[in-house]
Amino acid sequence: MEKKVIYPVGEQSFESLRKRDCLYVDKTRFLEKLLDRGSKYYFLARPRRFGKSLFLSMMKAFFEGERELFKGLYADTMDWDWQPHPVLYLDLNIGSYGDSTAISSVLNAKMGDWERAYGITPRSKDFSVRFSDIIQAAYKKTGKGVIMLVDEYDKPLVNNLHDEEMFVSFRNQLTAVYANFKSSAEYIRLVFLTGVSRFAHLSVFSGLNNITDISFLDEFSDICGITEEELASNFQTGMAEIGKKFSKSATEIHDELKQRYDGYHFSEESPDIYNPYSLLNVMESRKLENYWIKSGMPTLLEQQLKRFDVDLKKLFETRCSQRMLEGLDFDSPNPVALLYQTGYLTIKSFTSGIFSLGLPNEEVKEGFLSYLLPKYAYIEGDNTEFYIYMFVEELREGKIDDFMRRLQSMFAIVPYQMEMDNERNLHNALLMLTLLLGIKVQAEYSTSDGRIDMVLGTEKHLYIIELKIDKSARAALEQINAKDYALPFGSDGRHIIKVGVNFSTKTRTIDGWEIEK
Repeated sequence: MEKKVIYPVGEQSFESLRKRDCLYVDKTRFLEKLLDRGSKYYFLARPRRFGKSLFLSMMKAFFEGERELFKGLYADTMDWDWQPHPVLYLDLNIGSYGDSTAISSVLNAKMGDWERAYGITPRSKDFSVRFSDIIQAAYKKTGKGVIMLVDEYDKPLVNNLHDEEMFVSFRNQLTAVYANFKSSAEYIRLVFLTGVSRFAHLSVFSGLNNITDISFLDEFSDICGITEEELASNFQTGMAEIGKKFSKSATEIHDELKQRYDGYHFSEESPDIYNPYSLLNVMESRKLENYWIKSGMPTLLEQQLKRFDVDLKKLFETRCSQRMLEGLDFDSPNPVALLYQTGYLTIKSFTSGIFSLGLPNEEVKEGFLSYLLPKYAYIEGDNTEFYIYMFVEELREGKIDDFMRRLQSMFAIVPYQMEMDNERNLHNALLMLTLLLGIKVQAEYSTSDGRIDMVLGTEKHLYIIELKIDKSARAALEQINAKDYALPFGSDGRHIIKVGVNFSTKTRTIDGWEIEK
């Protein structure tokens, strides 16, 4: 009987994973790469649930000399003496940081554990002083340089980008603690921090001029996540079981997984990266669902999109430099950087020093947009998926009046107002809606005599839509005809339907449309 594969869904402990004989995609070769570079300070930024915590846990076991856990892995073949080093592991992912005492509670508990482990009686309540004493004591007791691992070093800051007072307070507290990485350098062998972003005014970046940020380096692009090669070598059994359940071939299952969970890139020449959390959940449950997006809805993004006048079309199809994607701060929480760092945008291509970004895959597109759409337009209850289904059916069947009435109802009542004008609100909502429809959509289609606001294509119908604000549906339809927008589609073979639409900023809804078939 074939041995059952244990998929470590949500497992962040390397020791527990290995002792339970779970599937482990071997990332230990990156230890050798880190050691060969010779740097003392490293930083890695990746979205949540991409394996950062498991990688740090693996590093902890490695530097503590737990060789038995590495049997059969790349690290077991390395030229390494396996002598244990003192490891200080600080996990800031455990708090929500919603009140001013949150960091103090986390730091006090962790430093208390370290002080007891190294026989220290605190000489001060100051966390910076206590941390300095702990690092020195760990070094003197073992004679080995200290390994400092910090998981989600920036979570208190990321969680408070909407609250300046809390943000500044937490930044000051963290700055004092992280300053020890430089002042205690003689006792430290290696520092490795993970997080979402670089915060420029934090001591770990402003005070250390030799920290190595591996977040955009090609050689570390797949340090987290699953590559195509790793999928083929580790998940054949799982894919076969899913294929058997759905009566599909291995190729068909692979293509579905790729479309839904693949598509992340983290450097200029990054291979395609699958979302590891979703992939493990699929293998465990044998259901193709949106696991990562459902594991934590982007309330942070909602707060920031509410704060700024954001054009989603420009965000979803943007070009920028690496420098723009690296950092955040309270005064400049760039929405593009935030979407990239949190995993809702990814690198699509790189040309002449500029990255082109886009939505990575179907899971993110469906989940993220379904979550945001009700914030821009009214959808009763939790019925986004039903609304999208009905929109698609109406367009496929040529029921454009039904489609327009449903669209009108979405703007009749808007219980949640973003801080932007109604026209931007409308365009954002229409963009999300059309992306979610899953049919061919071309926004601002260019012709020889202008730009069509939107072209929607189904198997039998082609819809040419022109939108006016505070004018009339007749004026919109007349523009379609006057500029002969239908001409490029004359030989298309589908039924062409022209739709003129007017949106009233007074009533905040679509107040009329005219159709010509």
